Amino acid sequence: MSFILIKNGLIYDGSGELPYQSDILIEGEKIIEIAPDIEKEGAQVIDASGKAVTPGFIDIHRHCDIAPFTNPHFGEIELAQGITTTFVGNCGLAPVPSVPSWRKELYDYLEPVTGRLPDDLAFETYEDYRKALEAADLPLNMGFFAASDSIKVALKGFGSKEYTEEELKKAQDYVKDALAQGAFGVTLGIMYQPECYSNREELTAVVKAVAGNGGILCTHIRGEGDSLVESVEEVIDVAAKAGVPLNISHLKSTGIKNWNRKIFEAIQRIEQARESGQDVTADFYPYDGGSTTLQSLLPPTIMEESFETLVKGLSSQEGKQRLRSELNKVHQGWDNMSESIGWDRIIISSVTLEKNAFMQGQTIGALSEKLEYEEPSDLVADLLVEENGKVGIIVLSMSRQDVDAVSRLPFTLLISDSLYGGDGKNAHPRLLGTTARFINDFVIKRKVLSMEQAISKMTYQPAKRMGLEDRGLLRPGYQADVLVFQPESFLDHADYTGKHDPCTGMDLVLMGGKRVFTNGNLVDRASGKLLRKGFK
Repeated sequence: MSFILIKNGLIYDGSGELPYQSDILIEGEKIIEIAPDIEKEGAQVIDASGKAVTPGFIDIHRHCDIAPFTNPHFGEIELAQGITTTFVGNCGLAPVPSVPSWRKELYDYLEPVTGRLPDDLAFETYEDYRKALEAADLPLNMGFFAASDSIKVALKGFGSKEYTEEELKKAQDYVKDALAQGAFGVTLGIMYQPECYSNREELTAVVKAVAGNGGILCTHIRGEGDSLVESVEEVIDVAAKAGVPLNISHLKSTGIKNWNRKIFEAIQRIEQARESGQDVTADFYPYDGGSTTLQSLLPPTIMEESFETLVKGLSSQEGKQRLRSELNKVHQGWDNMSESIGWDRIIISSVTLEKNAFMQGQTIGALSEKLEYEEPSDLVADLLVEENGKVGIIVLSMSRQDVDAVSRLPFTLLISDSLYGGDGKNAHPRLLGTTARFINDFVIKRKVLSMEQAISKMTYQPAKRMGLEDRGLLRPGYQADVLVFQPESFLDHADYTGKHDPCTGMDLVLMGGKRVFTNGNLVDRASGKLLRKGFK
């Protein structure tokens, strides 16, 4: 068995406690000793003088569900950020289950989120997906959730009707099957079609399938703007009635009129639930802009049973006029981004057609003026029709002060919520730079958090939330997923203007005691493992 000895590093062990100077001895996949002045004959010695030594970062929310099968460069930008473990199937969106009758519609819907899914990449069951991940060369450790939105598509398509009693049982069976394959819980995408039509009772019934199995509910809430507080209350109630721990995905307040106000009301509701004994946490990303699909800008009254029908409607003058009209109405529980932040804060980030590539990195407001559209919503309609819905957007919808407030909460952890659609050249910067941005901006520049607090939100706290018992801390007996870097030199280089360079400054990444990334280079593409809840 080989040994690695990391000498003289400043250890941030993930616990949130103050750092300390020490050495770390690794044997095989495990840390076996942490102490000053360790000596071990024959060990590979790594001098970490003047550098931080931390656990590998754990990102429980990336949309890289298919990247191991389609992206030969998968792992490069992730390990450059120090991410050694991630989880997929978030926001209710996943390529599994996919039934033949709805597969194309589902894949088209997912493309701005996960990237293009080849026709022959079909995961009909969670067993199919689990086996595919096990057979793949994984550059990261990966776990997965059951995605409730995709489950509903498999059973009912994209329509607005509720589950029948028989369909609801099948939905629960899908969740149970995912858990049997090692899923860490279930996710909801209540903002997205078709789950946006689900009522509280239906959502609770689906989530109940997780109860007693050790899994959690991670959920994209129904609304993050005017209806933020009610939406937070909804998922707290769903989780409480289902008897399942809750993590609220990317907690934020959108819409300029809601800044510095609504988020504190939402936080109060979460704190009340926690004080009453409910297990509730939340996560956030360190940016004031989010990313989603262009379809999410459409009012629910515009959506149709299938995307084909929607496109047909939007391609007519009557359909465009209807979209204009519906965007000028109030829709209970739905956030109208065009009204709450304006078209000049909504950026096109990914398209599929070469003829539209020039639009990437530009706002809908500026584009509609440049292309001489009478109304920006007409551009939205034309673009959805031309691109068959496969358009990603960045929405500059948040206040920095609100994001800071969420980051300081003791029960929040860091995520990236990275989307993998498009070519990556105009992707949201969180795809490439989340962890370095967090350290550089929130710790070093603005001192919102201490370094030990920030490291904990990327290591121990997500590990604890997911029930990972041997990761997230530097302790004897834990997996040797270890980072060595100089914090001031660990920098992000991606922004909203289309600059898309990866992070720099990550000196060394060990996964399971193996060197996988050194001095900016991926040197091992196959040291990751599929993590399965309840399986060793």
